Amino acid sequence: MSKIASIALLVVGVILLVYGLNAQGSVSSSISQAVSGAPTNKSIWLIAIGAIGIVVGGFGCIFRSST
Repeated sequence: MSKIASIALLVVGVILLVYGLNAQGSVSSSISQAVSGAPTNKSIWLIAIGAIGIVVGGFGCIFRSST
């Protein structure tokens, strides 16, 4: 993976993670959490995909191939 793609994936992962954490604190997520005990699926997916993007982008920046 190229360094530019790794950095882009890292940045997109951070943006998705922040957006997911903000969505988790929204009114609809609070209501869903009060009723079902869990945040909305949207916030869970955004946090999970953001975390995966950060991990993959970080490893891509650190362990990039020399070719």
